[in-house]
Amino acid sequence: MGYIIYFNLEKSQDIINSSYNPRLDSMADRVVRGKILDKDGNVLAETTTAEDGSEYRYYPYGNLYAHVVGFSSQGKSGLESAENFELLTSHAFFLEKLKNEFQDEKNIGDNVITTLNTQLQEAAYNALGSYKGAVVVLEPSSGKILAMVSKPDFDPNTVAENWEFLSTDENSYLLNRATQGAYAPGSTFKLVTALEYMREHGDYNAYGYTCQGEITYDGVTIACAGHNVHGDVSLASSLAYSCNTSFSNIGLQLDIERYRDTAETLLFNSKLPCELPYSQSSFTLESSDSSADRMMTAMGQGKTETSPYHMALITSAIANHGTLMRPYLVDAITNYSGEIVENTEPEEYKKLMSEEEAEQLKSYMQEVVNYGTASVLSGQGYTVAGKTGTAEYSSDIEKNHSWFVGFTNVDNPELAICVLIESSDGQVKAVNVAKEIFDSYYY
Repeated sequence: MGYIIYFNLEKSQDIINSSYNPRLDSMADRVVRGKILDKDGNVLAETTTAEDGSEYRYYPYGNLYAHVVGFSSQGKSGLESAENFELLTSHAFFLEKLKNEFQDEKNIGDNVITTLNTQLQEAAYNALGSYKGAVVVLEPSSGKILAMVSKPDFDPNTVAENWEFLSTDENSYLLNRATQGAYAPGSTFKLVTALEYMREHGDYNAYGYTCQGEITYDGVTIACAGHNVHGDVSLASSLAYSCNTSFSNIGLQLDIERYRDTAETLLFNSKLPCELPYSQSSFTLESSDSSADRMMTAMGQGKTETSPYHMALITSAIANHGTLMRPYLVDAITNYSGEIVENTEPEEYKKLMSEEEAEQLKSYMQEVVNYGTASVLSGQGYTVAGKTGTAEYSSDIEKNHSWFVGFTNVDNPELAICVLIESSDGQVKAVNVAKEIFDSYYY
């Protein structure tokens, strides 16, 4: 009896909404699938009727929203899957529904109003260009997901015709790299390492290290990018210059169990608040691991893996005084005539760090832009705090992914962003992609 109550309160919606549930097919026989719209009412997905009377799903923006809105043929993905039950439920006026049932006509399903901003989505899509990767943009104060792009992409209008290619090609066109990608975070993870050092050392502003371009410990040598010699660095300038040797030195000093606790407080090794399928991030460093593992982990290499979506959440929390708002994609459900059925209200998800810690990290991220590795973003008509990252993915150090996390309008954060360029191999930098997105949005 207890489980029946639990099932009805907690699990029934997930089971009903499962794309494997045959009950939903019978609902589609009686209801015309509702629309998916962006925050301004632009139609992202709708059901249209062909001349022969058959229904098909039409996506006006084609590839632009391929992964986040998804498709509804050959199974379902994206919001088409996550909001399947709502789209096949009709809250039309009851007399109208009664009349349609008597006349054996379909009722019109509810509409899903998303938080997605087409201006930002287009800016992110265009800035990423032909590179593999992902962009996630959130509003830190509310948790609204404003843009989500993954490439390579596909046209959801032609999924059925191209299914064999899309589902078997080595480029994994159907994979939403924003939420399902799993990558070494590179130097963006230095934010986590810096936070742990701060928690272990109350006098962290007194930290000092002399960078000579490389560090050797227990027979393992780690170099700064380009073997740059940064000289005397503080914790702030270590982050600004993304000094590998300094963070390797920090990694050797940390209490590994406390380090793990901090990572897990930031949602590594745990579930993420996400409406779409995602990959769980992993932090695997153990006290028994070698000093090389400690150094590599501290600078964002080693076995640590995360997704662009997760790094966007951490960045959003830093921007929002340490509090992560529950991220969401659906702002409201309405019936087909526009009457609100359900609204999403912003809510706190979890306190990832104290306000003081968040303010300190924000200050460090401002220095990254002021004189460090993201200085391309300084002197703009908008302000930015951020962190760049380069993550090697093979034994060839020239093979790498490029990362950028940050937020705009620093005093009152407006956009939190994560950009990942997969296999950039030094040809393009994620920070430049972020700048192009910001320029398109603000100018």
